Order: sequence, then C-alpha cells, then structure tokens
Amino acid sequence: MNCTKAIIPVAGYGTRRLPVAKAIEKCMLPLLNRPIIDYVVQDCVRAGITDIYFVVSEGAQLKRFYERDLSLEEYLKQTGKEALVDQIMPPENVRFHYVHQNTDVDPRYGTTVPVWLAAHEAVAPDIDEHILVVMGDQCIYRADGGSEVADLIEQVEQAGTDCGMVAVEVPRELVSNYGIVEQDAQGNFVKIWERPSIEEAPSNLNNASMYLFDKEMFARIEEYMQRPAASGEYEIVDPINSYVADGHTFYVAKARGKYLDCGTVEGWVQANNWLLERRYLK
Repeated sequence: MNCTKAIIPVAGYGTRRLPVAKAIEKCMLPLLNRPIIDYVVQDCVRAGITDIYFVVSEGAQLKRFYERDLSLEEYLKQTGKEALVDQIMPPENVRFHYVHQNTDVDPRYGTTVPVWLAAHEAVAPDIDEHILVVMGDQCIYRADGGSEVADLIEQVEQAGTDCGMVAVEVPRELVSNYGIVEQDAQGNFVKIWERPSIEEAPSNLNNASMYLFDKEMFARIEEYMQRPAASGEYEIVDPINSYVADGHTFYVAKARGKYLDCGTVEGWVQANNWLLERRYLK
C-alpha cells in the first residue's frame, strides 16, 4: 500500500486550554520534555511517512520547532553539550508543509475543514495513494518503539478494506464520555455513537481520530464541503458515514499503545504523570 503522506490539523484557538493556549499552541504543550505534536510526528516517521501537512493558524509555533536552529546547535557544541544536538534536530528525510486555515476568510468549522484544506495540496489526482489523517492534540504512546500508523496501514492492507481507523479501549463505565465505535462481524466500521449510555454503547472502543483515507474518501469530503452542514459543524464522521453507507469498507484497528488525550487539562496532567512514572520513576 502506498502511504507516504500525513495530514495533521493543529489550527484553532484551543479554547479548552485557555488561558495558556493564548500564548502556546495546544499541540505545543509539553508531554514531559517534548511537545504533544512531536509524539504524533515521530510515530508517522517510524511508519515511513515522508510528507507531513500541518494545518495551522497564523504564526504557527510548531514551524520553528521543526526548523533547524543553527545558533542553538553551535552553542551546545561550544559548551560541551553536543549530546543534546540530536534531540533538537528535525527528522531526516521528512518534508513539512504548512496549510493556513484562515477563519476570517472562511468561518466554517469542524474536523472536516482542515482535512479538506490540506487535501487540496496533499492529494495528487494522478497518483493512487492512501493518506493518513490524525488530529494533533492527542497521541498514542508506544513503549515498545512501534508505530500505530504502521500497524494501521498493515492491518488495512491485510483486511483488504478501502480505508481504516484506529480505536482505543476505554473503561466501560466511561463510554459516555467518548465517541464509541460500532463494528460489524468482520471488524469494520458501522457507525459512531456519540457519548452513549453504558447500556446502549455497542463497544468500549473510542475513536482515536487517526484515519487512513483513500482518494474516494477525499472525493467524498470535497462533496460534503460543498453544502451546508446539517448541524452547522463539519464533522469528519459525516463523510465517513456517507462513504460506508455507499458500500465502502472501513477497518477498525485496535490501538496497541497507550492513548494520551491532552485536549483537556485533566487529560494532559494524567498523560504527563503516566509518562513520568514509566520513563523516569521506575
């Protein structure tokens, strides 16, 4: 399967993380000593992704993070801290692209909007390829050094489905906090139940917002963006539902790592404590 590109939306005000998000992009908030977004990027790199399309707001801070800082490199070398140089270098053989989401020009909002914007640059009309889409305010941590992206690509290929997504198991008593995935007997996506009760939840699998789309799925997104959203918000689940309803298959891969949801203060603190305990306090 040909998959060398990833779309990662990171634009927006990050209102759930105000006031700190006024000065620091939510994807740049730290998980220990690295920003959240870098855990996502490193997972992509381990899977062989070579082009990453960030959808950003004006003056994106992560752009500086993924550029070389020659003066800092020189300082570290001159002060005997050469061992730190490798930690600040951007990934090798990876191209970063920045797509600006300007809400003054287009006020539409929802998870589909940044994916649609980036698709105009990432999707090549003459190349048959799959493209990864993953939201940038969460990550799946792999203590074994593996890659959730690589596993998703492999499982979709083995299943012979058109597209795929990653889901993570959550405690049954917490399903009403999440978008819960319903599967058929083959493990394929049926629909998402938004914040279901424990009694009605079809599983305990939370949508991890990590997808593998084919060109037809991006065509469905283009069609979806040409009409008003029924709820006013352009949710990525809507074109996925339309795609599956028309007979396309969408495999659900269960995450093998630890899901770290950093979108809320509580989730971010828990993620940092969890990582700290396992990496430094063993």
